[in-house]
Amino acid sequence: MADEHNADPQNPELDNAPASEVAGDELSTRVQALEEQLAEARDQALRAVAELQNVRRRAEQDVEKAHKFALEKFASDLLMVVDSLERGLELSDPADEALRPMREGMELTLKALLDTLKRYQVEQLDPHGEPFNPEHHQAMAMEPSASVEPNSVLKVFQKGYLLNGRLLRPAMVVVSRSA
Repeated sequence: MADEHNADPQNPELDNAPASEVAGDELSTRVQALEEQLAEARDQALRAVAELQNVRRRAEQDVEKAHKFALEKFASDLLMVVDSLERGLELSDPADEALRPMREGMELTLKALLDTLKRYQVEQLDPHGEPFNPEHHQAMAMEPSASVEPNSVLKVFQKGYLLNGRLLRPAMVVVSRSA
């Protein structure tokens, strides 16, 4: 009579089991191992897809920032021109008839330049009389004042600017303190 038992030297429990049970147990073990491998492969695939989405999102954000702030250096350089025109207007006498045509030309040039900057989301900060904001203002000095609240901007030496909401240049100001 043929021996229906499968002799497995590594697994003595299988010595007394019929061949169909042994094959079923091996098959069950193999199926379980394959299911674990499949679950691991699915997990790796999901992680790879999530990582790809994160990389794509970061790249889109980088491109958006590059578009938004591409003009940062150019706009900063133009601010010197704005400052020069403003200083020229401050120092010239508006009552002097000989200077009136020059002043009018400077005012029109300054207005055109500021309008152009505004079209490209460069916003002027003129904080005179506002509370001091260290994120947008640079305090150059403090002066006692009884007429305004402490920590208010008394004078503006140089206006500040924002580009798309990000500080391009802080406003240089004199801040009030209690008398």
